[in-house]
Amino acid sequence: MAKVTFLGLGVMGYPMAAHLMHKGGHDVTVYNRTAAKAEKWVAEHGGSMATTPAAAAEGADFVFCCVGNDDDLREVTIGEDGALSTMKEGAIFVDNTTASAKVARELYEVAKAQDVGFIDAPVSGGQAGAENGVLTVMCGGDEDIFAKAKPVIESFAKMVGLMGPSGAGQLTKMVNQICIAGLVQALSEGVHFAKEAGLDVEAVVDVISKGAAGSWQMENRASTMAKGEFEFGFAVDWMRKDLAIVLDEARSNGAHLPVTAAVDQFYGQVQSLGGNRWDTSSLIALLDRK
Repeated sequence: MAKVTFLGLGVMGYPMAAHLMHKGGHDVTVYNRTAAKAEKWVAEHGGSMATTPAAAAEGADFVFCCVGNDDDLREVTIGEDGALSTMKEGAIFVDNTTASAKVARELYEVAKAQDVGFIDAPVSGGQAGAENGVLTVMCGGDEDIFAKAKPVIESFAKMVGLMGPSGAGQLTKMVNQICIAGLVQALSEGVHFAKEAGLDVEAVVDVISKGAAGSWQMENRASTMAKGEFEFGFAVDWMRKDLAIVLDEARSNGAHLPVTAAVDQFYGQVQSLGGNRWDTSSLIALLDRK
């Protein structure tokens, strides 16, 4: 058992923190910007809460974090009352936020100067993966720090991998989002075509999902896409945030991402329809408009 802190109790962080307590068996303290959410978590799961990241992190062996973006991450780490101000030597900060590789490297250096380990560890698997404790976690950082953190991370994960030095976890998550963007657009076009052709979408998907076209998106989203149901987790607003990070990194490293850039603009059109909180499979809504 370790003394663990979790910062950020959104749709992902809330169940992840619970798995750290119940599956991992750790002593968990939580912090959330809206204190009522932390109070609710403690009422449901036990543990304790703190009113600032600094107070939450004091004395912790591991501090986990899952917040919105680079600015939110800086606020809870190096901002006023940030967690790094009170973390003890030898403690490890595990950042599950999907953020830029730049901020990961920045915070790695700040933490290292304080003899604190830092792992960038964005996750994939969505709300369902978080609730079921089967997320995929892509990590960047030092091998010895990763080895210590991995058994704790496994409390909410089915796969935990070290992808390289600091920032490599975030870069791997960018690859993940690039692949998802292209897959969802292709699936949207396929389902839309099947509907326009008068085919039974369920029957079509049942057949082609067993062949080379098969994917997680097809198995889990094709049916609901055909029905125009888009209430299944990861929102368009967050996908656009992630794709902005991807495209910014591509401008730096010279990668050419024409499909990703196009899909990002399609998501912008979904937002203009009022679909900010629809899930990412809502790309089909653009095609089904009459």
